[in-house]
Amino acid sequence: MKTEIEKVLTMVQEGKVDAGKASELIQVLKERDSDSTPSPKSYTDKTLKVRVVSAENDNVTVNLPIKLVKVVLMAGHSIASSIPQSEKYVKDIDISLILEAIENELDGQIVDVKSANGDTVSVTIE
Repeated sequence: MKTEIEKVLTMVQEGKVDAGKASELIQVLKERDSDSTPSPKSYTDKTLKVRVVSAENDNVTVNLPIKLVKVVLMAGHSIASSIPQSEKYVKDIDISLILEAIENELDGQIVDVKSANGDTVSVTIE
């Protein structure tokens, strides 16, 4: 865009266009440039990604839009805590930490757990 604006200014210097027309052309160039520049991703359009890899090679991958995360986290943790087979896996997960990270619009990796037996859990917001 900078080169195009310089061309418009050169046209003014050469008398090919007047200042009013040059201003209009520059405005059009700026609007075109802003339309082609991707807008930053809204936080609510981002995704919470949970990755679990166990030593036994049992893998879990979950991708959830941030819009749904609060509801799913609270319900999922509550349900998993009440199931005897899964209770031991979720008892140490601090859901309030994840919810706080979401409310503060934290980006990137927010949880990274590696157990002694080789299990890993990763939670990322992208």
